[in-house]
Amino acid sequence: MDETSDEPPTSAVLLDNCHFSQVIFNDVEKFYVPGGDITCYYTLTNNIAPRGKDWVGIFRVGWKTTREYYTFMWAPLPSGVSGHVAVQQQIQFKAYYLPKDDEYYQFCYIDQDGVVRGASVPFQFRAETEDDILVVTTQGEVEEIELQNKNLLKENEELKENCASLQKQNMDLQEQLEKTQELQNSFESLKSNREKVEQELHSLKEENKHLKELTNCREEELHQLKEQIQKVTSEKEHLENRLKTALDHMDQLQSQVLNYEKEVARLEHDRTEQLECLKEENRQLRLTVAEQREHKEKLEHVLEDLKGWEAHLSHLLKNEQQQNCNLMKELEEEKHLYQILQAKNNETDKENQELRKENDDLLRRLSQNAGGGLVFGNPYCGSGANQDAKTEDIASIRKCPMCDEVFPGAIDTSDFEAHVQSHLLECPLCNETFEKTNLQVFDDHIYCHGLE
Repeated sequence: MDETSDEPPTSAVLLDNCHFSQVIFNDVEKFYVPGGDITCYYTLTNNIAPRGKDWVGIFRVGWKTTREYYTFMWAPLPSGVSGHVAVQQQIQFKAYYLPKDDEYYQFCYIDQDGVVRGASVPFQFRAETEDDILVVTTQGEVEEIELQNKNLLKENEELKENCASLQKQNMDLQEQLEKTQELQNSFESLKSNREKVEQELHSLKEENKHLKELTNCREEELHQLKEQIQKVTSEKEHLENRLKTALDHMDQLQSQVLNYEKEVARLEHDRTEQLECLKEENRQLRLTVAEQREHKEKLEHVLEDLKGWEAHLSHLLKNEQQQNCNLMKELEEEKHLYQILQAKNNETDKENQELRKENDDLLRRLSQNAGGGLVFGNPYCGSGANQDAKTEDIASIRKCPMCDEVFPGAIDTSDFEAHVQSHLLECPLCNETFEKTNLQVFDDHIYCHGLE
C-alpha cells in the first residue's frame, strides 16, 4: 500500500480524542480521475509541531482508528520556518497506490504517536461524466442525494462538535504540556543539583579519606612523642636523684659548718690549741669551699642539662600545643623545680658568703689575739701587720659568680652589682632573673606567660 517498507505509527485512539483542527487540508476536489497521480495540499497551523514520523494517509469514510488507512505517505518536515507560523505543505500520491473503487475517501494527517491531527472533506475516485454537470431529474436520485446531503450535514455537525471538543482538548493538552515542560525543567534542575551534590559528596569522601590518613600520621607522631616523653621522664628522675645527692651533700656541708662553730667555741677556752686547730680548720674550710664550688659547678652543669632538655621540650610543645597539654604541665613542673634549684643555689651562695664573712671575722679575731693575747705570738705569721694585710687582702677580694672574674675590694659595691646584673635577664612580668647564656629558657619563660 505504501512506497516504503516501514509501517506508519498508528493507534487505537477513537475519533473523539483526535485533533482535526491542527492540520487543514486545502483545495480538495470532490472526485479525482482514476489512473493519475494526485497532489494533497494542507496547512500546518501553529498548534502542531511536525516530527519526523508524521504521515498523511487516505482513509475510507467511516473509519474508526488510524490503523484502517488505505495508503499513506511520510509527511515532509518544513525547513527554515519557525514553529509559530502556519506552513503550506503538499504530498503527491502515485496512481499505482490509489483506490480503484468509487467509495468516498478522505485525507488524514497522523502524527508519530498515531493520533489524527487533521482530516479533509470526503472525495471519490471516478471519471468525470455528464451526470456531474446535468441536473438530476429522477425522484430516486434526488432522494438519494438528499439522503447523502443529510448524512453529510450530520457528519459535518458531528465533525464540528468533534472539532470543538478537540480544540478544548488541545487547549487542555497545551496547558498540560506547559506544566509538563515546567516539571521537565524542574527535573533537569534537580538532576543538575543532584549531580553537583554527588560531586560534592565524592569530594567530601576524598577529603575524609585524606583526613583519616592525616589522623593516622598524627597518631603515629603522638606515639613517638609519648616515647620521647617517657625517655625525658626517665632522665628527669635520674637528674632528680643526682639533685637529691647534691642536696644531701649540702646537708653534710651544713653539718660541717655546725661542727666548725663548735670548734670555734672550743678555741675560746684554749687559745694555743685553737690557733693550731684554726689553721687546720681554715685549710679544711678552704678545701670544703673548693669542693663546694666544684659541686656547685657540677650542679650548674646539671642545671644546664635540665635547661637543654627544657628547651627541647618547649620546642616539641610549640609544635603540638593542643595535643600535648600534659607535656606543658610537666614543663611547668620542671620550671618550678628549676626555680627551686636556683633558689637553693642562691641560698648556697649566700651561705658561702656568710662562711667567707665568718672566716674573715675569725681571721681578724685571730690576728688581734696574736697581737696582744698570746705570750709567744703566732709562730705561723711574721708579724701582726702581715696577718692584718693578709686578712685585708682576703676580705678585699670579690669574685663574679657568673664569669669568675676577680675584683679588688676598693671597687664600689654598685659597680660590682652592675657587673653581675649584666650577666642576667629580668622577666618584665614577674621580675624573675635568668642568665644570658640561657636565652632559650628565658624565651620559654616569656612564652609561658603568654599562655596564661
